[in-house]
Amino acid sequence: MLQELVESLKIYREYVEGKKFLVTGGAGFIGSWVCDAIISLGGSVICVDNLSTGNHSNIKHLLDSPNFTFINGNVEDLNPDDFKGVDYVLHLASMADPHEYQKYPISTMLSNSMGTLKTLQIAELNSATYLLASTSEVYGDPLEHPQNEEHWGNVNPIGPRACYDESKRFAEALTMSFHREKNLDIRIARIFNTYGPRLMDGRVVPKFIKQLLNNEPLTIYGNGTQTRSFCYITDLVEGLFHLLFRGKPGVYNLGNPDERSILEVVDELKRITGMNPEITFHPLPQDDPTKRRPDITKAREELGFEPKVDFSEGLRRTFEWFRNEVMK
Repeated sequence: MLQELVESLKIYREYVEGKKFLVTGGAGFIGSWVCDAIISLGGSVICVDNLSTGNHSNIKHLLDSPNFTFINGNVEDLNPDDFKGVDYVLHLASMADPHEYQKYPISTMLSNSMGTLKTLQIAELNSATYLLASTSEVYGDPLEHPQNEEHWGNVNPIGPRACYDESKRFAEALTMSFHREKNLDIRIARIFNTYGPRLMDGRVVPKFIKQLLNNEPLTIYGNGTQTRSFCYITDLVEGLFHLLFRGKPGVYNLGNPDERSILEVVDELKRITGMNPEITFHPLPQDDPTKRRPDITKAREELGFEPKVDFSEGLRRTFEWFRNEVMK
């Protein structure tokens, strides 16, 4: 899969080769794939991750590379003076699993506020291009469907999800402020639901796959009719590179507009695996969005972004990875 991704990104080799990238959250699900791509294209990476949700196994194959440096630490504790010579700053560090960020709301808010400030200061010090990994959660439980970048969102500012939603909204505002006041070259990616190998947390796709492989009932919150739009990891990483090197300062939705209900996810997994698990239903958590689908018109027209991996194929790849790499 990495070879396939790098092949699609080779058009950017001239921009990556010999350049230094600071990647926060680089041991995480998305961040580790980004680090892989940068190294494969001839760039060097300083990876900062506190491993709270990132996984050392995601980057262990990179540790012997002279072009890869790992720093185990909190992004909000970084000293900008320690990162001179950086050409690109990609701030991907944040808890993204609702179960985790609701358990650690203060850490989540610090990473997305002070962590964003520190990484913006690093970019400013080096006149580096800055990319913020934001989220579709800034739309909350959206009043418009699908969601384009002009939608302001519908967020409960004091609800249990606010620690993530509102701190990401703050991070976006701070990033735009650095652009307006200091003319910093910035990009903001509003990332929609992404899945694939290395996603190990409690979000719906890995949760269902782990439950299937453990012969456990599948747990569905609500009645299963709520929808998400799932983008395969290599498509998302390709979109991030398009944004970094083709984008303009501002916000872009990145995701796959192929919208599925949670019950449809279950049906697809049953079809792929031939398994027929028991299903248990539980109350829908407070402020859990009922629908989510990106309007990617802007990314499609300005960046040439187009997801390639269909949901069935992506689920099959993800299931096989779990079976062969995680559950063996």
